[in-house]
Amino acid sequence: MRLLTCLADHAGEVVSIDDLLEQVWSGVIVTPDSVYQAVALLRRLLGDDPKQPTYIATVPRLGYRMVASVAPWVAPVAPPKSGQHRQVWFLITAGAALCLALVVGINFRTASSPPAAVSQNSVAVLPFLDLTSESMDQEYFADGMTEELIDRLSKIPGLRVPPPTSSFYFKGKKVPIADIARSLGVAYVLDGSLRKSGSTMRVAARLVRADSGFVVWTETYDRRIDDGLKVQDDIAGEVIRALGPSIDGTVRSAGTTN
Repeated sequence: MRLLTCLADHAGEVVSIDDLLEQVWSGVIVTPDSVYQAVALLRRLLGDDPKQPTYIATVPRLGYRMVASVAPWVAPVAPPKSGQHRQVWFLITAGAALCLALVVGINFRTASSPPAAVSQNSVAVLPFLDLTSESMDQEYFADGMTEELIDRLSKIPGLRVPPPTSSFYFKGKKVPIADIARSLGVAYVLDGSLRKSGSTMRVAARLVRADSGFVVWTETYDRRIDDGLKVQDDIAGEVIRALGPSIDGTVRSAGTTN
């Protein structure tokens, strides 16, 4: 309910993951995964489709935005007290049921459900670093490559890949690979960097197994700057092949076609 109220208070505005953690989980040490799970739970309860949202929209790399109509809640008997939070219009009839469902659902997950086992068929793509110059004039290319890799890998049947919003939360943050993988619920992490010399772009990529911290695959690609899509294809295909024995046959066979 605090998450819903926070988004409603900023209806139409993008609220970042950091702001949500500060406002909704103030004084509590939690990971960004708490935000993702709470948003997913709200969407299930509201019947909201994240691809065509009616209530909560995901803004890639930035956060979430309440897109539903929001207005002051006027009590049917007594006038609203000053400073009362604005509520989403549907809370007038569904508020009590939604609150109960959230409380019961969160308490059940926290008290009764053991942590979900991490699937070996899972990889998170972290934002590629722009090391081309001090001005970081290729940051958009680096971000674009990251999103393209997430998109291409997520299309592989049986392979679980966190969305860009989850991955880009860690952009610029110095967090150990193991902690990132634990937060995102993945077994592998893919990261990399860009360098440039004249008209040539050098892209370095590596795949790390989270539980051991060991690099299981790494490669460097030298391509013309205008050949970025080819680099993305090459990296995506190599990552699937590098996952090899750790993933099931469905993923392996799909990867060999890249």
